[in-house]
Amino acid sequence: MMTTFKNNHINALEDNMVRQMQLIAAKMEWRSGDIEGLINYYTSEAKELKKLTDARLTFIRSDGVVIGDSDYDAHEMDNHLEREEVQVALANGIGRTVRPSETMDQRMVYVAIPVANASITEPHVIRMAMSLVEVDQSIGRLTMVLIGGLILLFLFAALISYRIALGLTRPLDQITKVAKKIKNMDYRARVKVTKQNEIGELGVAINAMADSLEIQMERIKQNESQLESVLANMINGIVMIDAKGQILLMNRRAEEVLGFSARELVGRHFVEAKQQYELAQIIQESLDTRRHIREEIMFYFPEERLLELNLVPISQSGPGELGGVLLVLQDVSAIRRLERMRSEFVANVSHELKTPITAVKGFAETLLGGAVKDEETTRTFLQIIYDESERLNRLIGDILELSKIESRRVPLIFSPVELDSFISKTFRVLESEANQKGIQLHCKMEPGLFVEADEDRLRQIMMNLLSNGINYTPEGGSVSVIIDEPDNDHIRIVIKDTGIGIPKKDLPRIFERFYRVDKARSRSSGGTGLGLSIVKHLVELHKGTISVESNAEVGSTFIIELPIIQ
Repeated sequence: MMTTFKNNHINALEDNMVRQMQLIAAKMEWRSGDIEGLINYYTSEAKELKKLTDARLTFIRSDGVVIGDSDYDAHEMDNHLEREEVQVALANGIGRTVRPSETMDQRMVYVAIPVANASITEPHVIRMAMSLVEVDQSIGRLTMVLIGGLILLFLFAALISYRIALGLTRPLDQITKVAKKIKNMDYRARVKVTKQNEIGELGVAINAMADSLEIQMERIKQNESQLESVLANMINGIVMIDAKGQILLMNRRAEEVLGFSARELVGRHFVEAKQQYELAQIIQESLDTRRHIREEIMFYFPEERLLELNLVPISQSGPGELGGVLLVLQDVSAIRRLERMRSEFVANVSHELKTPITAVKGFAETLLGGAVKDEETTRTFLQIIYDESERLNRLIGDILELSKIESRRVPLIFSPVELDSFISKTFRVLESEANQKGIQLHCKMEPGLFVEADEDRLRQIMMNLLSNGINYTPEGGSVSVIIDEPDNDHIRIVIKDTGIGIPKKDLPRIFERFYRVDKARSRSSGGTGLGLSIVKHLVELHKGTISVESNAEVGSTFIIELPIIQ
């Protein structure tokens, strides 16, 4: 029996040695190089590891050369390639043997495992050895422990038998397991109540507590999910900072605004955001003064934008305790740009209206002052008054039209438009105007092209662009329309003229309201400065795009792309 026990103990010892060596192999840094350097390194490692494992360790290269030993000088040790444990380890993965040690003169337990690592070209072997003397001593100690354990086991068995006799062990054990599961946040665990005694009442109470906890945790998870969804989809950036200045929370919008991910900043001080110094000052001021601060500052990273900052102090449960601040970031660049555009629009409208009104008033005053007696002068002045009134009427009409288009109060009636006949009709309307200047109108397109559009609005787009081409093209020039189908989903309309062109510096602004490249020529031709702005909005209402290419004194090309099917 003791022999069996001893063998079992040796096997358990060997298994433990294998686990220790596998852990060493996984955690240790494996090196290759000259033999002297390897012996110094692995010998040092073997001695350190012996302190931890209380066993002799040997590192053996694939060719059997010992490159490190915890107890002996590797330089003086024989080649170990023929050792049984080494051969079995290289062949089968784990080598075990019990034999006398040639260096220690006593029977030893040897266990060896191969090690393959990217740092070494050939598999090495780790060998661990323990003396059987220590095993015998260990078995003696274990025998005493077993004897004592048997005595304790007898007493424990008697106690268990007594408890089983009373019918308490199983329900209590079950309640304990359920309580541990609940502790580990498994709120679905329940006690099976079989008896209506004190233990049964305890089981019922545990189940009721688990029911309550499960409901509360579901509510908490639901609230957390809703809160995360709200934060993730807010159009404003939210950053929560505690009283020490550490960032606790950032939503997706705040990441976009600040140019940093939550993974980079959460848990770190707000100063580490590497944003502009003014932002850090405002946050620190809010933490110091504990008051609401609202500021607008210009950010230049990750892109230039104007941000409105609202810093709201957060109070803890205790009176007067500061929990931190909540930073709300709102991008107001578009709002301020719209306010500026509205102001510019009002100023431009006032200016554009004032010019014809001033002319009408001036010539009317001249006529009232006595010039009416001169028939030729009167006719000239009345013609000017009429022309300015017409211009004023066109301007007001264009302003109202643009207002309706921008507010999307223009209902579009989409229908298939056959582009060949559509362009022909448009050319017929503009022929007389083009003939007066000797300008040729050309159209190049494949037959049978259709597009789904509001025909009246599409004609308004084409009339505006073709009229501009005619107006700004010198006599004898040409205006061309080229229509093709770049893909199966879009129609491309190109309006090209040989006119005076547009300077490159003006190209980004030509679709703005009241923007004119040549103000004097625009006024003389009766232009209001709103035509291209109306065109751009109508194209966008058709879910299309418009762009322009131009060179001064060469000509301009307007490119419209519209979806074939709306």
